[in-house]
Amino acid sequence: MSQKILQIITSTKGDTSFSNQLSNAVIEKLKETDPQSVVQTLDLSKTPLPYLTDLHISAVYTPEENHTAEQTAAIQYSDEAIKNVLESDVIVIGVPLYNFGIPAVLKGWIDQIARAGKTFSYADGSPKGLVTDKKVYLSIASGAIFSEGPYKSYDFSESYLRTVLGFLGMTDVTTFRVEGTAIPDFAENALPKALSSVEEFAF
Repeated sequence: MSQKILQIITSTKGDTSFSNQLSNAVIEKLKETDPQSVVQTLDLSKTPLPYLTDLHISAVYTPEENHTAEQTAAIQYSDEAIKNVLESDVIVIGVPLYNFGIPAVLKGWIDQIARAGKTFSYADGSPKGLVTDKKVYLSIASGAIFSEGPYKSYDFSESYLRTVLGFLGMTDVTTFRVEGTAIPDFAENALPKALSSVEEFAF
């Protein structure tokens, strides 16, 4: 059976985006491993999910049979986003580093999929992630170098994503980075180095 890949795009820069180029390289390698792979692309830069509102939150905590028409409409984005995640085997997320963190559209997507009773549960008295058996690849792009050195503690993208995805049950996470794209001594080799790391990885 072919694997289902969900690609999450968050950069506004299209084909010139470093995070998009790195994500595409990851997907190409996955397709080499399984030529029958099916890729579904969710471009949040073009179609962002709505941010949480009181209406959405009230719908989450109201039994479905009691939903108003407005609540049903508000929660459909969450339902669809969760369905896409649950049906995927692999999730590839492009993450341009904005102000030391993730893009707002990516946070909006996470807020829509993080839902009690659907993707996590406290039924046994402690948190349990319900989104299991997924492989996640993060493609993080940054102008400076954050994987090591003086700016390492400034990077809240990878640590946050590993924490929140792990909370939902997605603990098998691999990170690729293209970094130093705004530093003269590193910029020229930043993308080739990142693509090489993908090429050498055992998918």
